[in-house]
Amino acid sequence: MRTADLRTLEPAIENTATTYSPSTVADDAVLTEVCAALFTFLRRSDQRRKGEEYLRGLLAAPGRKSIRSMAAVLGGRGTAQSLHHFICSSTWDWVPVRRGLARYLVETAPPAAWVLHPLVIPKGGQHSVGVGRFFSPADGQLLSAQQAVGLWAASERFTGPVNWKLHLPGSWFEASGRGDRAPEAGSERPGDPAVEAYLEAMSDWGLPALPVVVNLETAETLPVVRALYAAGAPFAARIGGNLALTVDDPALTGYGSATLPAMQIMHAARKLRRPVAAPGRPGGPAMVAAVRVREPSPGEECPATLRRGRRLLLWGVGAPGADRPDELWLSDVRTTRPAALLRLSGLAAKVEHDVASVSENVGIRDYVGRSYAGWHRHITLASAAHAVVVRSAYSAWPLNRAS
Repeated sequence: MRTADLRTLEPAIENTATTYSPSTVADDAVLTEVCAALFTFLRRSDQRRKGEEYLRGLLAAPGRKSIRSMAAVLGGRGTAQSLHHFICSSTWDWVPVRRGLARYLVETAPPAAWVLHPLVIPKGGQHSVGVGRFFSPADGQLLSAQQAVGLWAASERFTGPVNWKLHLPGSWFEASGRGDRAPEAGSERPGDPAVEAYLEAMSDWGLPALPVVVNLETAETLPVVRALYAAGAPFAARIGGNLALTVDDPALTGYGSATLPAMQIMHAARKLRRPVAAPGRPGGPAMVAAVRVREPSPGEECPATLRRGRRLLLWGVGAPGADRPDELWLSDVRTTRPAALLRLSGLAAKVEHDVASVSENVGIRDYVGRSYAGWHRHITLASAAHAVVVRSAYSAWPLNRAS
C-alpha cells in the first residue's frame, strides 16, 4: 500500500504558487524563533549559545563563510578558536538539530513534497573530508570535489534542506590513511546516500509521507526510485533519455509493448503534447505529453517480486515549438493531471534556484576542514541559516502551525 498519492497533493501543490525574492537580511525575530526550535536539543547552555552565534556569523559575514570571516563580524577575543572548536571538536549531535529544523518547516511552511537534490562542492586540494574525482553534469567534466545529497522540504513558496548525506569515496579513505576505518563520527548507513537521507528522516523523525521528487542528475536514478517504491514512497524522478522503458499505453498506436529509450517514446508521443500553464517558467505555457509505460522486466537473477514490470507514467516537458522535451520525468502514479505533475517536477527547479540564491550566500559549500563531524555540523547550521533567510522574506507571513 502506498503511503501517499500524488492526487491527494494536487491542492497543496497548486495553492502554493507564490514567487518570492529572498531578502539577504535575516529578521531577528525569525532567527530567535529558529534557534528556539533547533537548539533546545543541545544539552549544554554554552552549546546553545555557540550555536546561535555560529548561525549569526553565517548570516552576517560577507563573502565566504570562513571561521575567520565570521569571527571578524561577531567580534570578541578568542571567537575564532571557540567557533572552530564548536564545529570540529565539540561533541554535540547534529541529527536532533536537523530533526528540529525539519519539524519547524513542516509546522510553519507545510511542504508539498520532499526533493532529493545533489550538491557538488569543488575543492582545490585533497585534504577536505570526502574529496574525490566526480563527474559534474552541470560542468560537463570531472572535478575534484565533495559530493553530497540533500533532502529538501519544498513547495512553490518555500524550500529548505533538512537532511544531508556525504559520499565518502574509497580514494578519500586511501589518501587520508584511514584504510577501511569509518569516519570519527560514524560512517553513513550502507546503501545509496539519497535513499538513506530520505529513510532516516521518515522513519526516525516522524515526518509526513509526501511524494519524493528525485533530481539527482545521475545514472543511478532507477535504483533510487526502486528503493523508494519498496519503502512505499510515491516518486517523480527526472531521468535521462536513454533509459529503456516498455510502452503500455493504447494512445500510442503502433507501438504495442515495444521497449524503447525514454526520449524515443516521447518523440513518438509528440502529437499527444498539450500546453499546460507553468507559473514562473519562462516562455509561457509548457508543452507536456504523458505516456503510460512499464519498467522492463529484470533478468531471472532478480527476486521474483521484482520480475513483473511496474506500471509507471513517463512525461516530457518542453518549450512550445521545440522538437524534443527539455526534461523527462518518471512516476509511479499514472492518473494525476498534467498541471499537478508539472508543478511537482517544478519543485526540483525551485530547489535549484534557492541553492544559488540563498544557500550559497549562507555558506552551504564553505566548510574546508578535514572533520567528517565538522562537515555535518556546518551544513546543518547553514541549512538553518537558509530557513532563516527564506522565512524572513515573508515578514508579514503568519505562522501556519500544524494542529
